[in-house]
Amino acid sequence: MSLTHNRSKILGDFLKSRRERMKPEPSDIVGRLGRRRTPGLRREEVAHLAGVSLTWYTWLEQGRVGTVSKEVIVSVARALHLSSEEYAHLLRLANYAGEGDLNPKPEDMHEGIQGIIDQLNCPAMITNHRTEVLAYNRLATGIIADFREIPADKRVMTRILFTDPQLRKQLVNWDEVAHYTAGRFRSSFDQQIGDPWFEKLANQLCEESEEFRALWRLHDVQQKKAIRYTLEHPVAGRLLFELTSFSNINGNANLHCCIFTPLAGTDTEQRLASIRHAAY
Repeated sequence: MSLTHNRSKILGDFLKSRRERMKPEPSDIVGRLGRRRTPGLRREEVAHLAGVSLTWYTWLEQGRVGTVSKEVIVSVARALHLSSEEYAHLLRLANYAGEGDLNPKPEDMHEGIQGIIDQLNCPAMITNHRTEVLAYNRLATGIIADFREIPADKRVMTRILFTDPQLRKQLVNWDEVAHYTAGRFRSSFDQQIGDPWFEKLANQLCEESEEFRALWRLHDVQQKKAIRYTLEHPVAGRLLFELTSFSNINGNANLHCCIFTPLAGTDTEQRLASIRHAAY
């Protein structure tokens, strides 16, 4: 039997295999649709969970749909509980190559990544496209924010920047960084249609921060770039950093390594020594 390389057919076969892999709840073995005769979920159930019609989802699995919107792909991926790698594969099949994982989490990272940032002599963290802080080194907790004291669901750099009074007090160029951060968040927000997480956080920040609300209404967008961080640290004094982000970690475009490098020509590196000693 020859294999077809029709992309729509391959996408449909992949979705069918993921659907059949899913295990229904014991209470659903016999339900309103009668006793199950096939493994996994029924097409009706996936269509319902994804918010699409049964006919359309059937066509999708049969390879009869040429173009699929990103919003629908996201909904189907959630309904099928795809892993990070499976989701990235589905995006490529649907011609959304390179958009990576929908929502990387700490468990999605190789343990070696934490070891890498721990060895750096400057503050560093791993974030995703939501700006959730997934990993951080000790210098980051001593200079940027004490992430250990922040609940995981609140450990979001966009939220921290606009709501943490300590960071607001120490960040000398807060206005500049805030404008950039709001613009980056707006760019991600507009590109992640169908993700309620973004809408929820934007609404919360509009209520909690007058500054965020004003910037949000501007609809300004920002591309990733190196920016300056000038901090007045209570122990080390004036610290000047250049924040640079590297993405596509281990093939995941939505994992970013953020490194606060001491600005050349300043004494920041020397001033870091006192904090480094306390942190370690």
